[in-house]
Amino acid sequence: MKREIWKGSEAIAEAAIRAGCRGFFGYPITPQNEIPEYMSHKMPQAGGVFVQAESEVAAINMVYGASSSGIRAMTSSSSPGVSLKQEGISYMVGAQLPAVIVNVMRGGPGLGSIQPAQGDYFQATRGGGNGDYRTPVLAPANLQETVDLMQEAFDIADQYRIPVMFLADGLIGQMMEPIVWNEHQQRTLSEKTWAASGRGDRAHNNFITSLFIDASSCEAENANLSAKYAEIEKNECRWEELLLEDAEVVLVAYGTPARIAQTVAEKLRKQGIKAGVFRPITLWPFPYSRLKEIAAMDSTKIFLDIEMSTGQMLDDVNLAVAERKPVRFYGRSGGMIPTVAEVEKAARDAYREVK
Repeated sequence: MKREIWKGSEAIAEAAIRAGCRGFFGYPITPQNEIPEYMSHKMPQAGGVFVQAESEVAAINMVYGASSSGIRAMTSSSSPGVSLKQEGISYMVGAQLPAVIVNVMRGGPGLGSIQPAQGDYFQATRGGGNGDYRTPVLAPANLQETVDLMQEAFDIADQYRIPVMFLADGLIGQMMEPIVWNEHQQRTLSEKTWAASGRGDRAHNNFITSLFIDASSCEAENANLSAKYAEIEKNECRWEELLLEDAEVVLVAYGTPARIAQTVAEKLRKQGIKAGVFRPITLWPFPYSRLKEIAAMDSTKIFLDIEMSTGQMLDDVNLAVAERKPVRFYGRSGGMIPTVAEVEKAARDAYREVK
């Protein structure tokens, strides 16, 4: 099939349109401005709607409204902008509304820098809004995976009636790479009979809300949502493994650092050090079970967690490894990107500990 060179943020936007997104609502913020810019040109041509909202808060609530009508809806932003959307995300989870929320992460906390970072891991995987809730989190490491996962993001959102977080760092958004527009086999999805798109032949109106005044009703709704989260954990966990069959040093990373880890593992292999890479693709659900199995392997001696943050995924890695093997960390933050040489040194240091 034909390969095309695309810029990351524009590829995200085009992939969303091809996935059937027909409602985009956003507000500009660096480094993801190419997404709303692309959508402003292309959505009308696709028969969809583009609205530049007056704020991030307005944008996420427009997504709430569009999703309520049954269309595939999306918003995009960067770290501080996603912070402002958290209330709306919590409301959408409570109302069981599907949508895709793209976060092209930059340095923080606060306004931080506009350079690539991964400091929103906790916000994405633990939720920054109120109440008991979860959102599936997809974290691509290259542009081909980015466009392939976008269709999956909308399908997961529709299947489980839940917002899906699409988490990319600024490098993924700004880099240019060749991609192939693969034919995607869409899941078999139920008709959206719950949508508030007109009464039609129904005997009742559909009513969408996250408001459950009675405490027992609210608890029952939380139980329903928890059952849904359990299904997502069972069915949607994804990861990638590289050179792990006999790896003594296991590098764990997602997004851009996973690409650096792959280069480091291949370099170390050439130098006689058995290194491999474990890359979570879903950050929630996190692939605890598989990482636990790797920790139990006789060949595995030590883990090195690599992030563009001060160590947020590290908590999940430690939970999975559960002290079966030592876990070390190397990270840069605020927009600083780990170099291959830095990660290679950290991996060598870890290796020396166990040899």
